[in-house]
Amino acid sequence: MSLIPATILTGFLGSGKTTLLKRVLSEAHGQKIAVIENEFGEENIDSDILVTESKEQIIQMSNGCICCTIREDLRATLQLLAAKKRKGLLDFDRVVIETTGLADPGPVAQTFFMDDEIAESYLLDSFLVLVDAKHAAQQLNDRQEARRQVGFADQLFISKTDLVAKEETDALMHRLKHMNPRAPMKAVHFGEVGLSDVFDLRGFNLNAKLEIDPDFLKEEEAHDHAGHDHAHDHAHGDDHDAACDHPSHAAEGHGHHHHHDDDVKSFVFRSERSFDAAKLEDFLGAIVNIYGPRMLRYKGVLSMKGTDRKVIFQGVHQLMGSDLGPQWASGEVRNSKMVFIGIDLPKDIFLQGLEQCLV
Repeated sequence: MSLIPATILTGFLGSGKTTLLKRVLSEAHGQKIAVIENEFGEENIDSDILVTESKEQIIQMSNGCICCTIREDLRATLQLLAAKKRKGLLDFDRVVIETTGLADPGPVAQTFFMDDEIAESYLLDSFLVLVDAKHAAQQLNDRQEARRQVGFADQLFISKTDLVAKEETDALMHRLKHMNPRAPMKAVHFGEVGLSDVFDLRGFNLNAKLEIDPDFLKEEEAHDHAGHDHAHDHAHGDDHDAACDHPSHAAEGHGHHHHHDDDVKSFVFRSERSFDAAKLEDFLGAIVNIYGPRMLRYKGVLSMKGTDRKVIFQGVHQLMGSDLGPQWASGEVRNSKMVFIGIDLPKDIFLQGLEQCLV
């Protein structure tokens, strides 16, 4: 049986997750979707989608979609669904897991990496995060959970942009880009998103074509230069605006958003020399041991000594994996690029350590 694609949907409270889910469930797209509501003892947000009175944990909807609310183990629910599908008791094409607005996405993602049984049945497709443009600045300032979600995202949807000034949306996008340069961003009108933007994004797939990387690496360079200019322009006395949550200030705009010194940040390592596999493994093992809980997502395409194929590498917290990708094309410059997104990671230690793993 081929793997069942799974999408994790999370986002800020009030960002339109429920609207998006309803749309995905009710649209006549010919796909049968199982939705898992991963609640943590909160009141059921979606009683209008899910018939809560039902004693059944799994509810079949008229268009063939399935809903189930879980208050216990995600792993057990995923196994139950996969087993029912294998036995022909339930028919569905994919799974969407909606986590509550304050959940830490790490453990949900790790379920798909760590658990052999889950990995044999499911392919984690991507992590979608909805950001509410109206309240994002405040939520990002006040709540580390919100910043972590941004760091985890494979795709960011920004809702409610029609309720704020364009400058505010631009400032927000700029801020999000610094936290997570590898997630494409899309402004959406309150959860109205085309399904092609939601499914089969292959954000987590190790063999993924890393098409987003070249663009974002260029952007990263552009940002670096732009960032330095701005820093000089605005270095004098503007810092008090960093935590300023007055929309009027954001709308005035002049680069204030540069001073949000968020604890979730990203940085890139690149080199045209190849890695020594044993050295790299030792170094990554060591940093994951120390900084794993603060390492949200990391990903790369590496040139390794001793193989003429690209090595594709990624991880979540302490878990990492690598796969052989396509061959380096003739005439293609062999180089390595790695992106790290995490909470207050010591960039210098990472970059110097990686430098020492090169051949």
